[in-house]
Amino acid sequence: MTDYSDADSPYASLTSPEAITKGLASVGYISTDEISMAVYLAIHLRKPVLIEGPAGVGKTDLAQSLGRFLDVPLERLQCYEGLDESKSLYEWKYGKQLLYTQILKDRLNEIVGEGQSLSQLTDKLTSFEDLFFSHQFLEPRPLLRAMEQSAGSVLLIDEIDKSDEEFEAFLLEVLSDYQVTVPELGTIKANVPPIVILTSNNVRELGDALKRRCLHLYIGFPDAARERDIVGARVPGIGDALLKQVVSFVQQLREKDLRKRPSISETVDWARTLMLLHADSLDEAMVRQTLNVLLKHESDIDAVSTGVGTIARNAASASDEKRLPSGYPSFS
Repeated sequence: MTDYSDADSPYASLTSPEAITKGLASVGYISTDEISMAVYLAIHLRKPVLIEGPAGVGKTDLAQSLGRFLDVPLERLQCYEGLDESKSLYEWKYGKQLLYTQILKDRLNEIVGEGQSLSQLTDKLTSFEDLFFSHQFLEPRPLLRAMEQSAGSVLLIDEIDKSDEEFEAFLLEVLSDYQVTVPELGTIKANVPPIVILTSNNVRELGDALKRRCLHLYIGFPDAARERDIVGARVPGIGDALLKQVVSFVQQLREKDLRKRPSISETVDWARTLMLLHADSLDEAMVRQTLNVLLKHESDIDAVSTGVGTIARNAASASDEKRLPSGYPSFS
């Protein structure tokens, strides 16, 4: 098995967390020191990263951006209640097996011949059984595909907290040894271990055995400076004044007692909406018309409706905030 730190590894050039920060920025992901350090350790210690935090703060996007930056395949496994091995690891191509079985049946006399003993016939038929359960009849799912990538990959196990405890236990072999077991074929080891990213929105508490195998990373809502950089990277052409006002407005909204606070992805969507409407600054009427892009529950919209004008005025008059000092390129 090729180690991440080997000279032949596709990840050997990532010699520092700073290199990861710059690489992620090149594909539009604005990292932090904590995020880059976690990815650096995951690569060189060969350990999965369990990322927790609110929905929409960039957990899934981190894995997708890593795949783009490293130019390796991204294998995504979306978890849900009832997910099992057959949906995550492999399935047999039953239709193809049935077709070949019919061909074998039609040519059975020609294949087995005449005048052979029962043991000889059994041996010959058994050889076809082995053929039917070979790799050419296998349909790999995300876990197996990640193990089979010859140049490495990023394996995203998204929303692991939505899966059952039984599936969580099944993952332990994958995360410990970077290998999977197919009963008919044996154990398949990864030549280049994938970079494994697990995400959780804390729907349920994960088991200690899973957590022991992972590095832990928490991604929360960003401060205003980092959120401006993120929105500027994802919404090219947005004016500096509008960018500052949008982020200031969203930051104020998150301080309210809301059922669901707006995420980074919703900030980006709102900025794109305002650009589509040719806005160059916030005004109360436009904010009210587009508030449903930020807030997804009617109760939240009602809760802030009376104060929208004040929040918009505060955002419009917000003074410039000092940018983070290290490693965050300006995209505005």
